[in-house]
Amino acid sequence: MEKNNDSQHAKVFYRPIEAAIRWSDLMQYETRILHEFTGVYALGEGPFSRWPMLTLNIERIFDGLRNGDLPYGKSGITCGDPTLLDDPELTIRHVDLKAWMTRFYPDQKPEFLFDDIERQVHLAISSETVQILLVDREALKLRNAEMEQSLQRLKDQCRVLRKSAESQKSHEREISSRSEATYLNIVGGLLTLLLGQSPSGKHYSSFKTTDSIISALLAYYPGRPGLSERTLWSKFKAARQHIDTEPY
Repeated sequence: MEKNNDSQHAKVFYRPIEAAIRWSDLMQYETRILHEFTGVYALGEGPFSRWPMLTLNIERIFDGLRNGDLPYGKSGITCGDPTLLDDPELTIRHVDLKAWMTRFYPDQKPEFLFDDIERQVHLAISSETVQILLVDREALKLRNAEMEQSLQRLKDQCRVLRKSAESQKSHEREISSRSEATYLNIVGGLLTLLLGQSPSGKHYSSFKTTDSIISALLAYYPGRPGLSERTLWSKFKAARQHIDTEPY
């Protein structure tokens, strides 16, 4: 069965039976209930026995009226005259009914009194708590925005540092490449001199071959790191090739 939209049935004030009908979600039967209603609020018997929630809710309302928890009056005008409790014109204002239900029946959120947002708020959360949560939410939004700005600044700084580091590494590689070229030129030049001879045919040194130079180095510096026979042959070969191909 399709449910009526009770928010359309809100009024400025209600008779107790009208409020109970809306509270019990029985608007589709309102005409029938009002036709059979005799003004007696003990509805547990007779034609109303089929609607136990209607009986319970009308009794709740009158309990609040009799105990002074729920303001009442006549024809929408608030008046605390106890004789009105038996008057057919007894009425309850919408705002008073909502405040009373919020205080005494916080688990009840009938649509004719509460909008969608109010109905979705957790029962244990008061309006004051909601306001505090909203303020905290705005504060967190501001803090989050500040953190995002700080994060962006850190990212920018990181990007600058990364570029600087890459530039430094590139510079170091360039220096390393130049240093290696310098060393190869020195070694290649020394090899040329050690194994070369003057224009008159006189040898510059007593070394006649690369092998004799390597043998002498191994004899003078046995066990030195980098002065193995294999390494020396490799480095000498690279030095000779470099100095022969490197332009002045």
